Amino acid sequence: MTCYDRRDLGLLLLRLGTGGVLAAHGAQKLFGWFGGAGIEGTGQFMESVGYRPGRLNATASGLAECGGGTLLALGLATPAAGAAAAGGMAGASAVHLPNGFFNAEGGFEYPASLGMAATGLAVAGPGRLSLDHLLGDRLNRGWMIPAALGVVAAGAAVVVGTRNKRVRQEAQLGGQDALFEE
Repeated sequence: MTCYDRRDLGLLLLRLGTGGVLAAHGAQKLFGWFGGAGIEGTGQFMESVGYRPGRLNATASGLAECGGGTLLALGLATPAAGAAAAGGMAGASAVHLPNGFFNAEGGFEYPASLGMAATGLAVAGPGRLSLDHLLGDRLNRGWMIPAALGVVAAGAAVVVGTRNKRVRQEAQLGGQDALFEE
């Protein structure tokens, strides 16, 4: 019989807390649970903040949060789960960045904290109180950590970069006078 140490218990608590919050947040987007807007409402919001097409981005964000969070809580496919959740939080942080750091002012404190916790779990691993450990770490290999984080970082950079470019262009167009009157 294996004795679990405090590191395993700490990782379990961190996974359950972080994964649970992410899963609930994603369920708001995907299913409208917990007072969320569902895909339609979230898609409209995504459009309004520059993530287009809104419905596709709402689905991707909801899956990253709900799926990644659920897998983190279970300790299953931890590198991919943590990377997916972190990527979703990078997109959310980009929306909140203009408001500064603190959440009380609408800043990026909250999504950045969730993203860093998810990244930390992807790197540290799930511990022995996890499905990954139970399954012999088949979905939690060392090479999977940089692969998952690298793929998600590249994808998030493209999505956030495209969104930021669109927002800048729309701000410039909104500040200019029309060339032709109708």
